[in-house]
Amino acid sequence: MSPVVSLIGAVVAAAFVIVAAPAQAQTELSPEWMLCSNEGNAYPSNIVADGCTAVIRSGKRPARELAVALNNRGLAYRDLGDYDRAFADYGAAIKLDPSYASAFNNRGAAYGDKGDFDRAIADYDAAIKIDPRSAVVIVNRGAAYRDKGDLDRAIADYDAAIRIDPKLATAFTHRGNAYREKGDVDRAAADYSEAIEIDPMNAVAFNNRGALYLVKGDYEHALVYFSEAIKLNSEYALAFNNRGMAWRDKGDLDHAVADFGEAIRLSPRNGAALINRANAWRDRGDFDRALADYGEAMRLNPRNTFALSSRGLARLRRGELDGSIADFDAALALNPTLANSLYGRGIAKRKNGDLAGAAADVAAAEAIRPGIAQEFAMSEIE
Repeated sequence: MSPVVSLIGAVVAAAFVIVAAPAQAQTELSPEWMLCSNEGNAYPSNIVADGCTAVIRSGKRPARELAVALNNRGLAYRDLGDYDRAFADYGAAIKLDPSYASAFNNRGAAYGDKGDFDRAIADYDAAIKIDPRSAVVIVNRGAAYRDKGDLDRAIADYDAAIRIDPKLATAFTHRGNAYREKGDVDRAAADYSEAIEIDPMNAVAFNNRGALYLVKGDYEHALVYFSEAIKLNSEYALAFNNRGMAWRDKGDLDHAVADFGEAIRLSPRNGAALINRANAWRDRGDFDRALADYGEAMRLNPRNTFALSSRGLARLRRGELDGSIADFDAALALNPTLANSLYGRGIAKRKNGDLAGAAADVAAAEAIRPGIAQEFAMSEIE
């Protein structure tokens, strides 16, 4: 068995951030303002934070300028993962200038990062009240609704953003993601195609269009779109992971392993890519490498049931019955409804002589997922 462990068609970043610069012309910017405004993202976040701190400490300035510096420092702190300081700066910026829509938007993005979607939506509401024509913020609110599971309200926001700015490619990409999650593959494909037409450099739209082809089993078209996404963004770990799955499903495990490896190199904490590569190693019969990747995935997340169940299957194939049962036990302790783990444990128990336990596990698995016996037989595990 090779369970799908992926981020197919994953949503693009849930929110845009808005960086503001002071009112002075660029030629008048002081060195600290140049660092703080960070035009073109020329400076690393720690340097940006230092520049903004210098602006804030430099003496009396208009409230809006101080708010801009605080907002930009908040962005830098968010990028550095220091959310406490980021929230403090956004709050201070809003207190100085309650009409500062960018600060509300960026604080909403930070709340979204933390999974607090209600607060994120409240901040986006405030930003939209100040600037009702901001398509970017409306898309951000839609993304928060989508993350919250309210796809209809998300689509309503994406529709509104597109009415304001029909050339905002990211709005089409987001709406395509929402339609995909609703199961409307045709509308999702149309939106991804529109995003690509508007912005031929939109790597995310190419990736997500490829994901739809992958779901349909059209591996040739999937490979074309994933490859184009990678061509546009050579550091796009998700596209490498997804292309690896297309290669794997096409039966080309060598190319699959290479792509999963590149996804892991670009994103070392990518548990999905680690499990996918481990499954490919397992299917090639390289159990030592497979077990090493499963182990790393579980080191990153000890509660990863995909990793536990997949390692259990690898050990079952290798004949390590006790280790296999232990992995299935651990996975089922976290989620008792995992049909793969139940059926795999049933096979391991049968081979280990526990016929009653085997029959109970197999029956439970078949009750959850009829036809699982055929799936295992096709994978030559029986």
